Amino acid sequence: MPHIIVKLALGRSEQHKQQLAESVTQAVMTSLGVGEDAVSVSLEEIAPSEWTEKVYTPDIINSPGKLYKRPGYKPF
Repeated sequence: MPHIIVKLALGRSEQHKQQLAESVTQAVMTSLGVGEDAVSVSLEEIAPSEWTEKVYTPDIINSPGKLYKRPGYKPF
């Protein structure tokens, strides 16, 4: 029963967020061999001015053991 949390910068439309949730759900179903009813997805929108403090430092720099794909950008 995976629950996926996606953190993203503010500004995406509801249609884009719904498409993202559907794509993530399909990827999880395929990768883990679970049904759609087992997957939940939430989106956390973060202001770009808060990205370093709320995402980059705690989730990327300070949690390397949990990070499976590093970003190619530097913090803001």
